[in-house]
Amino acid sequence: MVWSGVHRAARPRMVGRHAEREAIEGLLASVRDGFSAVLVLTGDAGVGKSRLLEHAARSAQDLTVVRLVGVEAETRLGYGALHRLLRPHLSRLSALPQRQREALNAAFGLTDDSPSDRHLVGLAALSLLSDAATAAPMLCLVDDVQWLDRESAETLAFVARRLYADCLGLLFAGRDGTGGHDVFGALPALRLEGLAHAEARALLTDGVSGHLDREVAERLVTGTGGNPLALLELAVNLDPEQLAGVAPLPEPLPLNRQLEEHFRRTAGRLPADTQTLLLLMAMAPTDDRATLWRAAGVLGLSVRSSTPAVAAGILNRGVIAEFRHPLIRSAVHSAASAEERRRVQAALAATSAPERRAWHLAEATHGPDDSVAAELEAASERAQTRGGHSEQALVLTRAAELTTHPGRRAERYLDAAAAHLASGNLPAVRTLLELATPDLTGPTARAHATRLRAVVEMMCARPRAVPAMLLDAVADLGTTDPAASWALLREATNAAIMGGRAITGTTPREVAKAAADAWRGPLLPAWSPDPLMAALARLIAYGYAAGAPALAAALARLRTADELQDPNTFSAVVSLAGDELWDIEAKRVILGKLVTANRDRGALYGLSIALVALTTVEIWDGRFAAAESCFDEADDYMAATGYSASGDFNRALLYAWTGREAELRAAVATLRALSEDLGLVQNRRWIGQALSIFEIGHGRYREALEALRAVFDHDPLVLGDINLAGMVEAGVRSGDRKAAVMAMERMEERAPLAGTPWALGLLARCRALMTDDDGVEQLYQESIAQLEKVPVAVELAWSRLLFGEWLRRRRRRADARIQLRSAYASFASWGAAPFAERARVELLATGETARKRTVDTQLDLTPQELHVATRAASGLTNAEIATQLFVTSSTIEFHLSRVFRKLGITSRKQIRQKLAETDADD
Repeated sequence: MVWSGVHRAARPRMVGRHAEREAIEGLLASVRDGFSAVLVLTGDAGVGKSRLLEHAARSAQDLTVVRLVGVEAETRLGYGALHRLLRPHLSRLSALPQRQREALNAAFGLTDDSPSDRHLVGLAALSLLSDAATAAPMLCLVDDVQWLDRESAETLAFVARRLYADCLGLLFAGRDGTGGHDVFGALPALRLEGLAHAEARALLTDGVSGHLDREVAERLVTGTGGNPLALLELAVNLDPEQLAGVAPLPEPLPLNRQLEEHFRRTAGRLPADTQTLLLLMAMAPTDDRATLWRAAGVLGLSVRSSTPAVAAGILNRGVIAEFRHPLIRSAVHSAASAEERRRVQAALAATSAPERRAWHLAEATHGPDDSVAAELEAASERAQTRGGHSEQALVLTRAAELTTHPGRRAERYLDAAAAHLASGNLPAVRTLLELATPDLTGPTARAHATRLRAVVEMMCARPRAVPAMLLDAVADLGTTDPAASWALLREATNAAIMGGRAITGTTPREVAKAAADAWRGPLLPAWSPDPLMAALARLIAYGYAAGAPALAAALARLRTADELQDPNTFSAVVSLAGDELWDIEAKRVILGKLVTANRDRGALYGLSIALVALTTVEIWDGRFAAAESCFDEADDYMAATGYSASGDFNRALLYAWTGREAELRAAVATLRALSEDLGLVQNRRWIGQALSIFEIGHGRYREALEALRAVFDHDPLVLGDINLAGMVEAGVRSGDRKAAVMAMERMEERAPLAGTPWALGLLARCRALMTDDDGVEQLYQESIAQLEKVPVAVELAWSRLLFGEWLRRRRRRADARIQLRSAYASFASWGAAPFAERARVELLATGETARKRTVDTQLDLTPQELHVATRAASGLTNAEIATQLFVTSSTIEFHLSRVFRKLGITSRKQIRQKLAETDADD
């Protein structure tokens, strides 16, 4: 489907593109049926993407059609394109939940509110568009996505990934690679190629009014690769003699990669004032015609200057002149000389609003200028207040380029790198750090640069070199800035925990000792992570006895905090600290608060990490379905933010408990590869834990001991204690008394210091395994009594299983049945297949028949339906559920209707009862 005809204003006739048109018709049908649909069209310039968008608009006359075109001159303006798209609908802002409304207002600079997480802005945009589509089904056409600013591109991609039942279609078009906006990569896409040979000939024939020589046609079709825009330009611009084969064709032909040069030449033949006006139109804000014409006045231009461009087909005919094709705008912009651009930028600077003035002024400046650099720095602060981190980075980078003093220039490069880090653009961070490093002066600036490098390494999960790098920065700082030194030491400790003995240039204890000795315990809010990191450092540096009390105090402090703030890795640190003290309740409470805090702020990446950490709490309490739900939700949010899913390797513990051997082995292989490639020692703990539980469940104790010994021998600081009870059992049952004694000694030292019911319950169980006298029964009873106090149902059932096995071996079958029945019922209901089978076999040995059970999946709800159902059962409204799950109310209504049908109910009040019945059946 392309334009044809001699006159460019003629109505187009569609040629070819049958598959693409069918895809668009399918998208429109979905919208008309009440659903959402997304499609990304990619391809070379001129291949017909914009024409397909026009076809979609004509085919969607029964829908509300909203258009947006990316503009090269506006790529640095954070949320600028999104503002243009949503501006007609901003009257609906009052209907949004408060936090979403505040997020969008701040992003657009409409209020002075602090910037919100970019994904909360995305949710607000999603809600606003969905609300508008509820009134009338809507189609959004977004052309030239390669010229969208980064924040707008990320927000629109987020919206596209969260649509479901919203009567809303999104059709994107952009050049191959979408200009570096990889955020669109996971969306459904069609790549457009040149027209087929016969279709290209038909298009060319339709576009020529006179005679078209057959051989000329063949050469033009072959030479352009069937590119529609190239063919149309040739049909209109070649002489009749050339088309008839009488005169030679131009060399080279305007092939698709040379189309911009063709448009440059066409525009270059126009009068000087017309060329200047075209350049102004290419550089001025597309949504601000007043500024355009004010700047035109400064340049001495009038509306009449556009007439030659309209006649030449550069501009469309109409009341408001605009470029006939987006590619022409790009061609005009790139063809202008530096001097011409500066002159136009100066005119725009003289007539623009303050938020745009600084950039135009900078682009009009030739050579360094500290006053303009200062204006840019002030403008970057305004960008930061809107959450426009990419814009902030670009403005600061330009400010650095205009700065005369090398040291000040380096500092601005560093600030720009930090802004790119906030936007997730790691390659840009590295580039700016290289530019800044040679001119850094003073330890503070060098420490800032080192910290940025360290953060990049940690974001890439490469902790090996980070601790030594940060220790060097601390040494460089000396005593000049204790607060900055502690921040570096805190991050070094975290990296040392992740890397363990694999770190280079130092050791975990050296890092921890430096951090522990530097900690002064200042007055901090309850939510601060610093006391917890200081306690972990103390434990690593000075041993369990010295660190456990501080760790317990830090966890207790976090439990009392009304609101928590969550650096992305903090959830993982909390989980490790809770395991170190066997404090499941602290983990549950703090991780629950972190999940809530991240959900409220729209911090989806942090929310994903917190949900993955929370799965261990659910697993230890026998809530395997809830753990699976957490994993599914985390994967959903990872996909929504453009990251890959959290990975099946995170499910290793769940696979072990449920006996899914193939998935477990695959997850372990991935964990081992990550451990070797990236130096993530903590993976060894997860490997040992998962494999040992699986093997113990199957009664393969020597294999379990082998998996655990690697963890024990390595002694991964702050990572190994939770595996000690399994090692004691594996050592005793495999006949390796020495291994059991080693694990028992460490258990005897640490469990009493932890003092939690989980720790004391496991200690009593281990003592029972290691004892062969009359005190065994009392120890098992003590273990059960302690474990009943806390939500560790799996450990409780495990102790009952071991107690029942011991009673059976003492021929106390009636007593054994009591414990084994309870253990079997629990393991079977959760789906813990290996342990359920082990308990069933023991029951058979007591003379009782035990039928194999399987977990009932009668609900047959999808993960998303289950998320919705459980929240609806808790009393949340559709709007509240939509906010929590980062979707729209329309999507919630759709999922609830399916829940009602599957559960055979007619109201949300019945959901709780139905879910409870299923849990009881299981």
